Amino acid sequence: MAKGGDDRATPRAPTGTRDVLWPESWRFEDAVARFRALVEGAGYGLIQSPVFEYASVFRRGIGEENDVVGKEMYEFEDRDGQMLALRPEGTASVVRAYVQHRPVLPWKAWYMAPLLRHERPQAARYRQHHQLGIEALGVADADLDVEVIWVAHTFFGRLGLTDFSLRIGSMGDATCRPAYLELLTAYLDAHRGELCDEHRERFRTNPMRVFDCKRPECRAVTAAAPKLVDHLCDACAAHFARVREGLASLGIVFDVDPRLVRGFDYYTRTTFEFASGAIEAAQNALCGGGRYDGLVEMLGGEPTPGVGFGMGIERLLVACDAEGTFPADPPALDAFVVDVAGGDAARAITVRLRDAGLRADRAFDGRSMKAQMKLADRSGATVALIVGPAEAASGTVLLRPLRSEGDQLPVTLDAVVDAVHDAVVDAVHEVVGEVGG
Repeated sequence: MAKGGDDRATPRAPTGTRDVLWPESWRFEDAVARFRALVEGAGYGLIQSPVFEYASVFRRGIGEENDVVGKEMYEFEDRDGQMLALRPEGTASVVRAYVQHRPVLPWKAWYMAPLLRHERPQAARYRQHHQLGIEALGVADADLDVEVIWVAHTFFGRLGLTDFSLRIGSMGDATCRPAYLELLTAYLDAHRGELCDEHRERFRTNPMRVFDCKRPECRAVTAAAPKLVDHLCDACAAHFARVREGLASLGIVFDVDPRLVRGFDYYTRTTFEFASGAIEAAQNALCGGGRYDGLVEMLGGEPTPGVGFGMGIERLLVACDAEGTFPADPPALDAFVVDVAGGDAARAITVRLRDAGLRADRAFDGRSMKAQMKLADRSGATVALIVGPAEAASGTVLLRPLRSEGDQLPVTLDAVVDAVHDAVVDAVHEVVGEVGG
């Protein structure tokens, strides 16, 4: 195969990507709609940022030593000689937009965005995956941290998820973290021979990342390492206590995890992560986030506090499948127009139904009535509207129920919208009655 691409006769999506087709795409869309309803009800507004940014946005915000920047980010020089990067995470792009446009504070934004990373494809984690997130800037109050966590917790509940857990921690700030990092570095240096090969020297550039290592060697060393939550300054300790009190007051169950660190350089104070108990432990993270009070400054803005989270939609839907929740079947058609007569009648009826807000489709290409009725049945429509030569001549249609018992009835064109609407309502009542009985 040529290095530049796929030379097979049948083209395929690139490695680590996938197509999402109907009806699966409907559930994806429904999840986004439910998220939007929740967050906009809490005062968050949609932001849409470019799928690529100047590479410096992520290098400055995420950190040069981070694997996302060093190993996974799609970075390239464009035809103007500018270094660009495809968006590997959502927060830095949102904060860059804030620095550029300076919306009025406090500023609360939500997004749904494709993220791209050249990483090893994993279960429900692709090189292009999609993330839902919220970001809130301009407020340092710990109650906003609680609100952000509440949003994620509530969204999971509205999807029907129950088997998930929440871990929280604190990464301190510029007051207490430097002294702690010196203490941690000294500890790791004393145990460097016991660390895994990757972190034996690398710990010097970002010692807290060792806590995130899953290899048994590093986990054994860090089990006895000094914990940042034990070395917080008074302000950070008070902030963390306020977060815990707020979550408890809302009945949100959590565990304090001193090992919980976020991988990007911009995090300060509160960190949190939700994990599913219904899917494989190695790939069970549903949502992660925290506070990033220094990121606006990193990207050239005035000091501005911020907090937010991101959650992968694909991973979220896998958790829903594992718990048998949120099937979100696509809505069925209300009517399918069967055109036996030809001419303009079927087109006009279909448009009339759609203009009235009903879901309607029709057959094309002059298929036989038998073939069209198969399409009508397959479409899931409540009724079929049959237009034969006699109906076209008399200005009527035959309404045939497809999902319930009932006789086929002639309906005038003036009455067709009301007749379909009534048939749909009757079908819903029949289903509700069967469930209730």
